[in-house]
Amino acid sequence: MSAIPVYRWRLAPEGLATVRQLRALGLRPGGQPVVAQLERPRRRREPLIAFLYRIDLARPVRPMTPAKRAALAKANAARQVCPECGRDAGYRIPPSLGMCVPCADAPRLAA
Repeated sequence: MSAIPVYRWRLAPEGLATVRQLRALGLRPGGQPVVAQLERPRRRREPLIAFLYRIDLARPVRPMTPAKRAALAKANAARQVCPECGRDAGYRIPPSLGMCVPCADAPRLAA
């Protein structure tokens, strides 16, 4: 049993929001504790759970600095280089494949 209140899907009181809802408002939780939990039932599986935060205690999202923007661009560029062939794929390589699509399809085409 949890110590925080649990609300059903779409029945949370006003003044509470999920992280995504806060982000859409230009806010972030800002270190505040989770005040409630939202559950969305699903058939034959565990319910989806989202944590709720108070909107009045949320802080503004920190602005993107030039250094942070450059670091993100560098990280995204590194994710586009295929470790197998070394080419720039032009898209972010899926972690499930671990390589570009042509390299992943090559063993199936050779067989």
